[in-house]
Amino acid sequence: MKKKIIYIFLILVSILFVSFWIIVSGGYDKQNKTILFLKEIIPISLAKKVRDSIFFIPRLQDRNKFLEIQLSKYEQGLNGNLFFEKKISDKKTHNYYLKKFFLPFPSLDLAVGWQAKKNSKRAHYLELIDDKVLVISGEGETIYFSKENINKKKLSQSYIKNNLEELFSNQGTVLAAIRDLYYEDDFIYISVVELQDNKSTLNIYRAKKNFKYLIFEKFFETKTFYDEYTLQTGGRLEKFNDDEILLSIGFFSRYESAQDEKSLFGKIISINKETREYSIQSKGHRNPQGLFFLKEKNLIINSEHGPKGGDEVNVNFLKKDIKELPNYGWPIASYGVPYPQQDKSFFEDKGYLKKSHSKNGFIEPLKFFTPSIGISEISYNKNNLYVSSLRAQSIYILELSEDFKLKDQKRIKFDSRIRDIKYDKEKDLFLIMFENIPALGVLKFI
Repeated sequence: MKKKIIYIFLILVSILFVSFWIIVSGGYDKQNKTILFLKEIIPISLAKKVRDSIFFIPRLQDRNKFLEIQLSKYEQGLNGNLFFEKKISDKKTHNYYLKKFFLPFPSLDLAVGWQAKKNSKRAHYLELIDDKVLVISGEGETIYFSKENINKKKLSQSYIKNNLEELFSNQGTVLAAIRDLYYEDDFIYISVVELQDNKSTLNIYRAKKNFKYLIFEKFFETKTFYDEYTLQTGGRLEKFNDDEILLSIGFFSRYESAQDEKSLFGKIISINKETREYSIQSKGHRNPQGLFFLKEKNLIINSEHGPKGGDEVNVNFLKKDIKELPNYGWPIASYGVPYPQQDKSFFEDKGYLKKSHSKNGFIEPLKFFTPSIGISEISYNKNNLYVSSLRAQSIYILELSEDFKLKDQKRIKFDSRIRDIKYDKEKDLFLIMFENIPALGVLKFI
């Protein structure tokens, strides 16, 4: 009897030990329901104390491994060396081959938390331009390399000088974050969160294509300001009609503005490239981090962060005879809930975060994710929507019917946050911006 008790005790201790390690290590699958359940019942303060005492040595080993990779990245400079390659799978139908190349930009500092202001400048973006790949860092540095180099052992990157530092200095503004990079008709566009008199705003700059020196100038001002810096900015750029581009704008933590058509907060807009006049295409958005225009079906797809849970993929079927703006519900409708540190009574008193969109007069998402995946950029190919993610470190493949209904879902799991993704039709592969250690990923179908 005593032996049985000892065995049971040892098993429970082992389970508790493994549970603590999984939670505090940070290397767990953020979508695993068992682990998420354990996180709910084990106080985070207790988990951190165990992490800093019992798991000190394993954490030190992980840190040393991270620093070794960082040192390799630093020493190789602009080589863009290949440092990882592996065959992976979506666990259902397809196998892929993944390669990773170093990029010469600062790494995400997870020790201070992904929400830290300094990490806003560690979000990097990529764009395909003819036979080249252009990359911009969160600090505004620009590099490029030949697309053919993804088939070699190094990318052979080159810096492109630009005038961003001088431009912001002359304006008396501060670059807070780059939010996207886009190319069309010989112009390179970037969306920028900048601080003016300690207030944050979202604007677009553009430069004529030049791989020696990029001279950016202000292209479009949202003329919307928030009293302090916020992460809820949106900022994705995308093609639209022949003479227009799209811009997603977050709600900037102004809850009432997402439903106010006199405000650009919480909207997706189109901008005429010649007149620079804009039209609102939809409202009721929280923080749209992915944007795609599917011309053959005349629809706009966007992905956006929910609060705690409720990340959404939304579809706007564009119609000429529209009487009301397509409305996706934020903040009145959401499948997420307030964060623990937020005052729940605020949302209850305002009538926010109702659990049905359609019953409250809004458009239901094509897909929502609870728990949150930290939804990011999206891409589309052959009736499949590719949804990248930060928190879940994955690409979700949503298989769609001809009338754009969700048929099936697959997932490719990686080991890093994904900030950006581009499909290269010519080579039938994806270019991925990995974030923990800045790297260009090449994902090819096998």
